[in-house]
Amino acid sequence: MDKHCYLVLLRGINVGGNNIIKMTALKACFEDMGFSNVATFIQSGNVLFESAGKNVAKLTEKIEKALSKQFSYKSRVVVVSHDILKAVVKRAPKGFGKEPMKYRYDIMFLMPGVSAREAIKQISVKGGVDQVWAGEGVVYFSRLTSRAAQSSLPRIIQKPVYQSMTMRNWNTTTKLLAMMEERA
Repeated sequence: MDKHCYLVLLRGINVGGNNIIKMTALKACFEDMGFSNVATFIQSGNVLFESAGKNVAKLTEKIEKALSKQFSYKSRVVVVSHDILKAVVKRAPKGFGKEPMKYRYDIMFLMPGVSAREAIKQISVKGGVDQVWAGEGVVYFSRLTSRAAQSSLPRIIQKPVYQSMTMRNWNTTTKLLAMMEERA
């Protein structure tokens, strides 16, 4: 039976002293769920694994249920296949990620049921500082490094859409893709 490579992006762990989860415990939880070739990357909750399952909605439900039970918090995750992550990186706006000394780049991965167009309506941008683009299941966001303190990005936590996304910076996203590519 073919195994498929997936990335799970956990939302709201190891931030501000809340929902502290050790990566060794997280890895063990995924292995206990029956997934293989499990690896974690940095403390923000990025898990790579392989599964024979192809139904992302069922995988999401299984993972959220197990994490909520194991770690006693309301787990919310985004499950991303290798092909989807490859498309997210490939379809980034022209020049996105290319000037890391001038801009900070982030990707907002959206939970199922939330479109990028809907999400963008709730994301304010500061003229001359921020830029935002809709992608397929993601929102791309960049801000001028020299004026990052003026960025509207921190205000997103006050918006309802914030509960339906998890953010990763461009470097983390491309590193996770490279890790998936190594497995392919």
